Amino acid sequence: MSAAPKVRRIALRLAQVLLLSVAAAVAGLGVLWLTLPDPRALATRNPATTALIEQRRAEAARAHRRFRPQQTWVPLARISPRLVEAVVASEDAKFREHGGFDWSALWEAARHDLARGRYARGASTITQQLAKNLYLGTEKSLLRKVKEALLTVKLERTLDKRRILALYLNVVEWGDGTFGAEAGARRYLGVPAAALDSAQAVLLASMLPAPRRVDLAHPSPWLRVRATHLLERLHDEHQLGDEGYLSARAALARLLGGPAPADEEAEPPEEEPVATPAPSAPGAAPGAEPTEEKAAPPPGQGPPPGPDEGPQGRLRD
Repeated sequence: MSAAPKVRRIALRLAQVLLLSVAAAVAGLGVLWLTLPDPRALATRNPATTALIEQRRAEAARAHRRFRPQQTWVPLARISPRLVEAVVASEDAKFREHGGFDWSALWEAARHDLARGRYARGASTITQQLAKNLYLGTEKSLLRKVKEALLTVKLERTLDKRRILALYLNVVEWGDGTFGAEAGARRYLGVPAAALDSAQAVLLASMLPAPRRVDLAHPSPWLRVRATHLLERLHDEHQLGDEGYLSARAALARLLGGPAPADEEAEPPEEEPVATPAPSAPGAAPGAEPTEEKAAPPPGQGPPPGPDEGPQGRLRD
């Protein structure tokens, strides 16, 4: 028997295996799509809790620690535009342009990680982070990444960008037990999210890559560098005028206890230390606990509505 028919049979079998594998993968994705949560209700209602909050609750229970999550839901109109723009610039500059994935950022992150030989830089968009916070938690696995991608598509197809931002800014973790912009602003700066100035907004936005690693009583070099660069970027992109930039730069230096170090340290430390208490709000007694916000409700109960929210905890944004 000549070799040609044998080669053709092998090629045919390989093609059949490939087709079957592709069909199985497509079918698996279809089943996964149908079983993942439907985010349509989020267009008008706030989630009762999130996967990340429940993960932190379980972690605290295992460590025999008290867990009292601080979270106050506010509409986007009651979050300083300075914080909104600082978070978008810091976390996902093309948020308003892409459909859930920033492919150029993913490519750059892959190149960066390959050069370092380890996972060092993420490229998750705001929508991807929202999918993770709402539904998945911080588990690292290939299956979780697939779920995150599918949920990202669902969120982008179901919600407009303004609603995605409102949800993200109300559920994102801003320190140990602190969730959302309102709780974060009050805990670290003693002001509501609506009252944040440019320096304060930049500081809070710069914390988001590793909020539980931040100790504002002793700001780390990476936080100083990150905050300084973010403020410069907002100025370069004309979101801050010259006078506002100079004022914010001086205010940021005061918040951080000095200017950024000369040697750039743009990445947070590898190990996550035990969370330290946040600095007290201005006027609070030394060592006092942060002012308590409305705690996240247990599963099955809607979050308490804020003063500008509609019935049953609905946001108007």
